Amino acid sequence: MHLPDGFLDAKTTAVTWALGAGGVAFAARHASAAMPRERVPLVGLAAAFVFAAQMINFPVAGGTSGHLLGGVLVAALLGPGAAVIVLTAVLTLQCLLFADGGVTALGANVVNMALVGTLGGWAVFRAFSAIVPGRAGRLAGVAVGSWTSVVLSATTCAGQLAGSGTVRWGIAFPAMAGIHAVIGLGEAAIAAMVWTAIARARPELVGSAADSESRRSVAPLAALGLAVALALALFAAPFACPWPDGLEKVAEILGFESRASGALPVSPFPDYLFPGISSERLATAAAGALGTIVLFGVGVFLAWRLGARTSRSR
Repeated sequence: MHLPDGFLDAKTTAVTWALGAGGVAFAARHASAAMPRERVPLVGLAAAFVFAAQMINFPVAGGTSGHLLGGVLVAALLGPGAAVIVLTAVLTLQCLLFADGGVTALGANVVNMALVGTLGGWAVFRAFSAIVPGRAGRLAGVAVGSWTSVVLSATTCAGQLAGSGTVRWGIAFPAMAGIHAVIGLGEAAIAAMVWTAIARARPELVGSAADSESRRSVAPLAALGLAVALALALFAAPFACPWPDGLEKVAEILGFESRASGALPVSPFPDYLFPGISSERLATAAAGALGTIVLFGVGVFLAWRLGARTSRSR
């Protein structure tokens, strides 16, 4: 669902950049106030995992593919502020390093996936957690919230396309919401499986264990999780479904795919390919592994800075 340059007009681009910047700044303040220093490695792990998982497109009916957004999963584990920061970091690095999503459209992509999708889906997660007690309510909230996040992101994207005059709302909304409602089922299944695995391995991280257990170090989990993320980038991403994703398919069907402008000319790894490697799969694996490690470092650094800010304010 990464918008390229050219799909949005200047006014929509300016508005979404302003909204995105303001929303991320607010999320950073929220994350700073709620960021325990001991969970800093988990923010890096979340960024690395989301990046690696987003490289793996899964097939959807009609020759369309989808991929994980991951915002609600991260919000359920680390809080909404941290989730917004993680998704923003992933989207920014995808844009600048891998030419995935346009530079002028970065504000819109942040609004759609990091803000509207993540926070809207997290609100659904919170509602289910309040209505249905225990782990069952949280698991249902992760699943339904994750599905909701995809549909909300797609709906916001459709509104931006309509506001830019790219395609009429009455056509854009059913096309985007319809295909992403199906893609959202994959999002819900993946998020629920990952959340369940974490709940079984480290129940205190999903809020279902005694306070004494919460003092356990997260370093072993972060190390194991980073190994899993690297394995996804190295061994699964090169075999991802090559079909167009939901937005690309809608653009193809509705005839506005030609409006996409060229990728950032200085992007070092366009299309997730490491230069100088003749094998496309090996090039994808190398670029994916590099991106996973970079995002882990960026996530840890951002979380550390937010945690340091909290410590200074006390």
